[in-house]
Amino acid sequence: MSHVAAEITSQPEVWARAAEVAATAESIEAKPAAGERVAVVGCGTSWFMAQSAAVLREQAGQGETDAFAASQFPVGRRYDRIVAITRSGTTTEVIDLLRRLGPDQRSTVVTTEAGHPVVPLATHHVLLGFADEQSVVQTRFATSVLAWWRAALGEDLSGAIGDAERELEAPLGDELVRATQFSFLGDGWTVGLANEAALKLREASQTWTESYPAMEFRHGPISIVDERSVVWVFGPAPDGLAEQVAATGARFVRSDVDPMAALTTAQRVAVALAEASGKNPDEPRALTRSVVLQ
Repeated sequence: MSHVAAEITSQPEVWARAAEVAATAESIEAKPAAGERVAVVGCGTSWFMAQSAAVLREQAGQGETDAFAASQFPVGRRYDRIVAITRSGTTTEVIDLLRRLGPDQRSTVVTTEAGHPVVPLATHHVLLGFADEQSVVQTRFATSVLAWWRAALGEDLSGAIGDAERELEAPLGDELVRATQFSFLGDGWTVGLANEAALKLREASQTWTESYPAMEFRHGPISIVDERSVVWVFGPAPDGLAEQVAATGARFVRSDVDPMAALTTAQRVAVALAEASGKNPDEPRALTRSVVLQ
């Protein structure tokens, strides 16, 4: 079994541990307080988790929350707290941003180890070392960050964990592994999950994937799908979309499980597609575990 396959399978366990971390005194101090104006930043997968986290916090009534790729953060804009997500703790854009903002900016970094160079640049930190990974491809760290965030917002994750356990035991349909093009769709907080699912397939298997807010799919992108395609929706689907996708010949995928649990199935499809084409899903083409720029 590849590292990434084993890490995908471990997600229900690590989500439970992330929820436990959310209840600790250190975590309560590190999380944004209700009413704070917050920006969540990251790169790649972490940026997509930031997108989901921002919507979840606003939906919970905790305050205005934006998400940015770390390289695109509007430095002149004022926020009460910056939350930076980085598995490696060495990502150049995140480190550069926290340095530019300086010690007077209240900030929280979510990472894996206290020894990472990003940690002393933040005023608070959350460590999820149990969710670290050997694979270049991120899976369980990213979803554990979101599990921590959801638990910190007061969500009970037992349903999501149970859904993930069942999803991970279910066989993958052959039609998913035979597809050559995937369009992932979401709404609200699941747009970030759709973006992440598309990235996982691109990274692990170099599959042609796209991602959009679900209501945007009919504004042009639906024209690319055909009988070789899968259109995969996280969360509720817009009225009439399933029928319109069926008319193109594409396969429509949606379930009523927690969207984060549904993401574990997309991760498994990424690994299956890589293995079916003779690729090593642990070592994606042209990628490294951390982007450190000279």
